[in-house]
Amino acid sequence: MGIELGALHWMYVLFIAFIIGFMIMRRDTSILCILGIFLLSLTATSSLSHSVSAVFSSFIYAITELLPTILIISIIVSMSKVLMATGINESMISPFARLIKTPALAYWVIGLVMMTISYFFWPSPAVALLGAVLLPVAIRVGLPAIGVAVAMNLFGHGVALSGDFVIQAAPKITADAAGLPVHEVVQASVPLVIVMGVVTTLSAFYFLKQDMKHNRIHVQPTMLTNSSSVQSTPLSSSVRRALAIIVPLFFAIDVWAMFALHLQGGDATALVGGTALFILVVVSLIAHKGKGLEQTTSYLIEGLQFGFKVFGPVIPIAAFFYLGDAGFTTIIGDFLPKGSHGLVNDLGVALASTVPLTAQVATVTITALGAITGLDGSGFSGISLVGSVSHLFASALGSGAATLTALGQIAAIWVGGGTLIPWALIPAAAICGVSPFELARRNLKPVAIGLAVTTIVAMFLV
Repeated sequence: MGIELGALHWMYVLFIAFIIGFMIMRRDTSILCILGIFLLSLTATSSLSHSVSAVFSSFIYAITELLPTILIISIIVSMSKVLMATGINESMISPFARLIKTPALAYWVIGLVMMTISYFFWPSPAVALLGAVLLPVAIRVGLPAIGVAVAMNLFGHGVALSGDFVIQAAPKITADAAGLPVHEVVQASVPLVIVMGVVTTLSAFYFLKQDMKHNRIHVQPTMLTNSSSVQSTPLSSSVRRALAIIVPLFFAIDVWAMFALHLQGGDATALVGGTALFILVVVSLIAHKGKGLEQTTSYLIEGLQFGFKVFGPVIPIAAFFYLGDAGFTTIIGDFLPKGSHGLVNDLGVALASTVPLTAQVATVTITALGAITGLDGSGFSGISLVGSVSHLFASALGSGAATLTALGQIAAIWVGGGTLIPWALIPAAAICGVSPFELARRNLKPVAIGLAVTTIVAMFLV
């Protein structure tokens, strides 16, 4: 069913275990990831010079893959800075401030709005649209920035993306691999998505409330709102109110355009980013009379500095995990064992082919397989494998193909699509000014509980 696992596979697993251990102990993983890249390359090529070069090449690869996310975050931050400096942000959030009165209300309202928008346009554009407006409101009513990040992340990159009921990109991939109609996978995923979403978001909210109650986390200014370089540039009240209406209106037009033009994923993110750039330019020119050209550049520089500061610790770990998939051939070269489809996929196939098969074992294995394939931080790269293995398991069991396929899709996307892998968490973490590693640690227990409960429920549906 797959190739025999070799030294590269076991070394990759060993370093994953080390990285997870370091994260749990709250230690930095950059040096460990660099060492892992070097040793994997040395094992594959037996060339010292090639292995040293591979470390640098892996960073280039990671930055290239992450660059669209870095840019959208940087541009949104640049726009947010000029909105705060001019007082427009205050005028924009005042209606929300009247609606959201408590931390609990902030958590659930932000989460549900994020989920709704993410169903139509995917989570990354939704984070950009919501974060800059709703984050200050949540902090004012007592919800810490990490709580906002958790809500946006779990409801967007978790609930909405794992079901993907509207756009249906994920179920299309898994359904094709499993040889099933898309609607069967979507229907089978509904109860599992509901169980996973309810258990995970409730667990996360409970842990958040406990930490707030015992003063383990506090409401404090975020990296975005705590910048001393933002100088107050007040506008007249009439101009400020007008711009506070125009700015959300532009983003509302973006939402309409995404729907009307069927813009998704990167295209939708690009539209939001371009709109934010135009808002930045126009507001800067209005607010900084005679110095708008220079101030626009200053805001852009501040945003880019923020973006790369946030992404800096993430690039080494992303570089390591990209070696688990297509990045290995690009970074190190064609040194994988013959017949290999990537280290992560090989590990997943090996796991699936070595377990005795019952309904209970099949569901646990599919969940584990989905989680393993999600370790590359994509969420989507391994769901074809999940669909194929689900088809094989269902053939042996005589039923449950759609349920197993949906379960594997949920596990892969919750782990890799943006709730546990640090660099996949960056959109929500960066907008909220929190560490992606801290967000990953906070998500770990609720997501693990959710996957366990969802897997148990799936046992009765197969």
